[in-house]
Amino acid sequence: MRRTLALAAGISMLALSACDSASPEPADPATTEGDAAATSSLPEPSIQPEGCENVDEFEIGLVTINLQALFFNQINDAAQAMADEYGVDLQIISGNDDSVTQANAINTLVADGADAIIVAAVDTEGIKPAIRAADEAGIPVVAVDAIVDDPAVDAQVGTANAEGGAQIGELLVEQAGGEGTVGIVGALNSTIQLERQRGFEEAVTAAGMEIGTVVDGRNIQENAQTAAENLLTGNPDLQYVYATGEPALIGLAAAVRSQNAQDRITVVGWDLAEPVVEGLEAGWIAGVVQQNTYEFGYQAMAAAIDAACGNPVQEEYPVDTQIVTPENYEDYLYYLEG
Repeated sequence: MRRTLALAAGISMLALSACDSASPEPADPATTEGDAAATSSLPEPSIQPEGCENVDEFEIGLVTINLQALFFNQINDAAQAMADEYGVDLQIISGNDDSVTQANAINTLVADGADAIIVAAVDTEGIKPAIRAADEAGIPVVAVDAIVDDPAVDAQVGTANAEGGAQIGELLVEQAGGEGTVGIVGALNSTIQLERQRGFEEAVTAAGMEIGTVVDGRNIQENAQTAAENLLTGNPDLQYVYATGEPALIGLAAAVRSQNAQDRITVVGWDLAEPVVEGLEAGWIAGVVQQNTYEFGYQAMAAAIDAACGNPVQEEYPVDTQIVTPENYEDYLYYLEG
């Protein structure tokens, strides 16, 4: 029997009250026509902005972490689809995994008079001066994915990262029988991934497992693969490895294959991608935390439009997660479509 382990949205990013959003279903291709065919594989949004009369005159900036990860591109795709629907001019800017680049992008958007700014922050502390400048200029700011704890942020769209790390840790504990050492391929420059690492470490150590070597992939796939290969080479008896994000998981999967370590390594991590599916099918990837990427984009754009219109917005928009396993991964392959 297929099973889905869902994080209740009530266990939320900032002690949110229960406010679950359902898992998305693929959009019906029959409902899309003409140039909308490019987004026919996107699931329908669970939210729409109230909007206003001049919404089609808005210019909104989305400052993302990078344009390499499928995760961020799916957020972008959903935000773009909603922007197109409402006639909003959306400018998507890559931060290239660098907080200074992100801050400079926000400052440029402020100088250009953007109507709202969405940011997925690399460094939630380092980004604060830039978002405060936006706030002082009267430009609403929506934080997506990473939670930025600052009054200058009008709305937060995110998931419970520490709780997701704990839940995938509990799955690994079950797989390992509560024994063994776990290596970690992380991104020590990412606030989000440090939260995921903390939640995971607390869960597995409480059950009796040990944390071994932690390597830093810096949220870049090539760096993560090199770090993972060094981890596996330096720890030939290692049985379990946790990857805290999509680039880390893809890099780790490549390292496991390059060293023919599929028979000795069990992997858990975050975010589906094509190279991860093979590991799920074969069983050496035991579980993946999958976030509702499209809802990140939809909810962030809806909040940005309404904030720019002067409409009330929620302070927090919780987005749920699921645990994808070898038993249920086919239910989530639509995340890889389009």
